[in-house]
Amino acid sequence: MSFVNVQNITDKVQAVMVQVPDARLREVSTSWVKHLHAFIREVQPTQAEFETACDFLVALGQSTGPAKNEIILLSDILGASSLINLQNDANPHAAQHSHHTDAALLGPFWRDNAPALPLGAKIARGPEAQSSGQALQVRGTVRDALGQPLADATVDVWQASPVGLYENQDPAQPDMNLRGCFVTDASGGFRFQSVRPAGYPVPVDGPCGVLLAAQGRDPYRPAHLHFMVSKPGYKVLVTQVFADDDARLQTDVTFSVTPGLIGTFVQHGQGPDAHFTLDYDLVLQEGEMAFPSPPIP
Repeated sequence: MSFVNVQNITDKVQAVMVQVPDARLREVSTSWVKHLHAFIREVQPTQAEFETACDFLVALGQSTGPAKNEIILLSDILGASSLINLQNDANPHAAQHSHHTDAALLGPFWRDNAPALPLGAKIARGPEAQSSGQALQVRGTVRDALGQPLADATVDVWQASPVGLYENQDPAQPDMNLRGCFVTDASGGFRFQSVRPAGYPVPVDGPCGVLLAAQGRDPYRPAHLHFMVSKPGYKVLVTQVFADDDARLQTDVTFSVTPGLIGTFVQHGQGPDAHFTLDYDLVLQEGEMAFPSPPIP
């Protein structure tokens, strides 16, 4: 029997983890200890730095509530959320020429039970509907992995306003503004009217904001539309489509932009009479239709 020292402590902690009954928890716990100890050995934090790190973790919990989740936000701004999303979205068994839409983060602003609207309806029902030169018409087709159109698929959409605010953040917007659910027609088509969304910063009034400032990072996300597409017999697709002319496509604070998620916003006309169109198809993969939990009521 030997007591702990710098050289053997990792092995001793991992030996305890071997006793964990659940196989997956045992695997995760053992790997967690391995990489945590390796990080400590590499960085060699001082005692003061360790205390600062502990205070940061406490602040994450204290700043999390019904309206904001700082722990998820930390995962987002460190790229962990997107990495997990990309790994789970990968399909090693997909055919070489199969169709696919990249998944993207759900984000903190999806609300369940958005209003069901007829195809072609306008989701902009607040003051932003009068924004000069910002009208947007969106259309596309929902398809399966073979490229065949899918009728009766539900397309749930939500977005920020031209000033970068979701309706639950902005008292000037009516309830459920810039949100809507559409059902694809016999040809798999969907269409709706809206306004161009603006990019916006992630919340910076908590410990994650302090971290971003200390790292000298831009807290903004590029302009985007959110989509959640579902149909029985298919996996629920949660994704985002980004404006191709946004200067922050390569600096998204949540590392969510992939080339396939950049949509072309085509401008028609000039000045106050301008409007935009976006054509974007969405692809569902076969599987279980399981919905995420809404982050806000």
